[in-house]
Amino acid sequence: MKKFVLFLLVAIMAVSMVGCSQKAAEPTKAPDKPAAKVYKVVSLVNGNLGDKSFFDSAESGLRALKEAGRIEYKTIEMGGTDKDQPMWLETLNEVASSGEYDLVIVGTYQMPDYLKEVATNHPDQKFLIYDDNTYVGVNQNVVNLTYKQNDMGYLIGTFAAKMTTETSVPKINPEAVVGFIGGIDSPVINDFLYGFLLGAKAANPEIKVDTRYVNSYVDTATAKEMGLSMINDKKADILWGVAGLSGNGGAEAALETGKAWFIGVDSDQELTLPADQAAITLTSGLKNVGKSIIWLFDEWDAGRTYWGKEVRLGITEGGVGIVTDKNFAKIAPKSVQEAVLAAQADIVAGKIVVPTAIGDKTNAVVTLRDSLQP
Repeated sequence: MKKFVLFLLVAIMAVSMVGCSQKAAEPTKAPDKPAAKVYKVVSLVNGNLGDKSFFDSAESGLRALKEAGRIEYKTIEMGGTDKDQPMWLETLNEVASSGEYDLVIVGTYQMPDYLKEVATNHPDQKFLIYDDNTYVGVNQNVVNLTYKQNDMGYLIGTFAAKMTTETSVPKINPEAVVGFIGGIDSPVINDFLYGFLLGAKAANPEIKVDTRYVNSYVDTATAKEMGLSMINDKKADILWGVAGLSGNGGAEAALETGKAWFIGVDSDQELTLPADQAAITLTSGLKNVGKSIIWLFDEWDAGRTYWGKEVRLGITEGGVGIVTDKNFAKIAPKSVQEAVLAAQADIVAGKIVVPTAIGDKTNAVVTLRDSLQP
C-alpha cells in the first residue's frame, strides 16, 4: 500500500511538472502597442552642412530623431560643385544597393533625375525627397515632401501689412505699400504670392502690393533695379524677395536707399545674408525641412505611409513658419507680433484656410494681384 501511495505521489508530481512546462512554453502576449521600430537612415547632402538652410534644417530633424532613440543615421556630404555632381549618382546607387537602410533621404531641385533612375533600379528601397515634386507617382517607393508656401505667405503678408503702418519704426513711411519680388510668374511662386496678398489684405484692406517678377532665380541685378523702383517710385518700405538668389537684390536695394526693410524666404536669411543686409531683414518665411522629416516618421510609426505620393505640409504640420526671434522680436511692435501669431493660430485651428494657386484654374491670384497694384 505504501508503495502504491508513493507511486501515486510521484505520478502526480510528474504530471504537475509537465503542466508547468507547457505553461512556460506558451508565447508571451504581445503588447497592445508594439515598440516603434528604430529605423536606419542615410541622408545624402548634395552640398555641405553649414548652409544655414535646407541641409542644416534636415540635419537638425535627423539629430532630434536620433536623440529620441527613433533612428540611427548617417549623413554623407557629397559636395555642391559641378565636379562633385558625378558623385551624387554614384553615392545614391551605393547606398541603395547596400540594402543597409530603411530610408534614403535626398533634397532639392538638383536631385530628382538621379533619384528617379536609382529608385527605378531599386524598387525595394524606400526614398524621401524634400522640396521637390518633379516625378511624383513615377516611383512607388518615393515620397515627395513639399511645403504650403501659401500658408507661409499668409503670415508674411500679415506681418508686412501691419508693419508698413508703424510709422514710429525707422524707414517706415506713411504710405501703405509693400513689394513682392518673385522669381518666375509660375504656380509655385504665385502660391507664395497668393497667401501674401490674402494675409496683407486681411490685415489692412487699404494695402497696396507692388508685384514684379525677375524671370530668373540668379539675377540679383535685375531684382535690385526692381526693388529700387518699388522703393523710390511707389514708396514701398518692405520688400519680400521670393526669387532664390535673385531675391537678395531686394535686400541690396533696401540697404542702398536706406528707406526700406527686407524679408527673406525659405530659410532664416538673417543668418545667411551679409551682416549689413541681415541688419535690415525683419524676418523670413521658413520651410522647416527638419520638422517635416520628423512628421514623416511620426506618420510612419502610426502606420500611415505615403510612398508614391506628394505630401504638402503647412503650418499645422510644422512644415512652414516665420522667424519670430532676432529682428522680428526687437523691431516689430508687440501689436504686430501678436497679429502674426494670431493668424498662425487661426490657420492651425482651421479658422483660416489659405487657398492655393497651384492647380487653380480661376486665376484668382492674378485678379487679386492686379487689384492691389499701387
